[in-house]
Amino acid sequence: MTDAILLAYKDVERSMERFTQLLQSHVDTMGAAPSSDTDQVFRLSQGSKAMRDSAMIYLSYAKYVAYGMPESEDLVQDEIQG
Repeated sequence: MTDAILLAYKDVERSMERFTQLLQSHVDTMGAAPSSDTDQVFRLSQGSKAMRDSAMIYLSYAKYVAYGMPESEDLVQDEIQG
């Protein structure tokens, strides 16, 4: 694929990683607060996990496309390392 697509993929990957980390940190902070609404913390925790899982699914296909839709995952890894 083009360098622009590969760079865009890497930007999205970093952004999604940062988002999910910040969201989980927020859940942890809310859960530690003595006055926290346990139902809200639970829902946010479940949403955080769903967001992380969805991001992984989305990114796995984006990675596949960004690296030129190679025949195997080994070829993706070769591209990353090479």
